[in-house]
Amino acid sequence: MTVILSSLFLVSCASEKEIITREIVEKELYDQAQRRMKAGNFISAVLSLETLEKRFPFGKYAEQAQAELIYAYYKNSNYEAAISAADRFISLHPRHPNVAYAYYIKGLSKFNNDKALFASVPLLGEMTHKRELSAAKESFEDLGDFIDRFPESEYVGNAKQRMIYLRNLIAKQEIYVAEFYIERKAYIAALGRADYVIKHMSKTPSVERALEIMILVYEELKEEELKLDASEALTEYRNKKS
Repeated sequence: MTVILSSLFLVSCASEKEIITREIVEKELYDQAQRRMKAGNFISAVLSLETLEKRFPFGKYAEQAQAELIYAYYKNSNYEAAISAADRFISLHPRHPNVAYAYYIKGLSKFNNDKALFASVPLLGEMTHKRELSAAKESFEDLGDFIDRFPESEYVGNAKQRMIYLRNLIAKQEIYVAEFYIERKAYIAALGRADYVIKHMSKTPSVERALEIMILVYEELKEEELKLDASEALTEYRNKKS
């Protein structure tokens, strides 16, 4: 009986020691990640957080590590990984206090992921236009989704500023594509782009050019009544602007 009790005691002690050791290692990894993030060493911070999450998926710091991985990926300019990490965090922890931040960084990552592409003037034809417009609209929609879900977030102001930039960019690109179509006498396609700007991007400076394009297209299509309506709308727009 004494031998059995002694054995149970030893097993219990070994098990407790294993738990304590595991907790120490988990905390050390987390503290290491924090030090690296504070030092701006986001590449190493990502390694620490990924190791922490992999070794202790249900540990004390698991949720926090998942949230901080989103930020670490973003700061490391690994935007695709930041988006994936944000989507995963949102799916696993929809009511977590940091879920708003996950939505925000997701939108921000898409914005930055394609920022260089957005800034360039497309020269490679119709497919380049479609790709850029699609990417910009996706970023715009994600940031809008974040604002709708978390209107009181401290990051809303920043998100709105980026949405203004994207809205203006999308409108400019739509006009560019409309002119691309006009050069090829694809008037209906050009009309669709101009109409999109007027209906969905009415707060952008590109509206004036969109109305001019509509007038031009209606003239080519011999739609005199529609041309007159567009001309009146352009006059009204210019009067409001002046």
